[in-house]
Amino acid sequence: MHLGAGEIALLIVLALVLFGAKRLPQVGRAAGEAIREFKAAFNGVSKLKDDIEADGERTADAGKQADGEGNGKKNGTLR
Repeated sequence: MHLGAGEIALLIVLALVLFGAKRLPQVGRAAGEAIREFKAAFNGVSKLKDDIEADGERTADAGKQADGEGNGKKNGTLR
């Protein structure tokens, strides 16, 4: 969805009518801050998810090596 120049102008006029010229900078600042906080939270959740997945893979690899799956042997015999 792409906004053209006419649509952007209409949104600006609508924002001026709804909020007034004095409150519009405050509304813009608040919206920008909310977007920054949302992005920071989203990036934090994504990093946490990646860390958990990486930890799970390390745990699974360690379990395979402890069971002898890493070298083709189980309990001293070849499979």
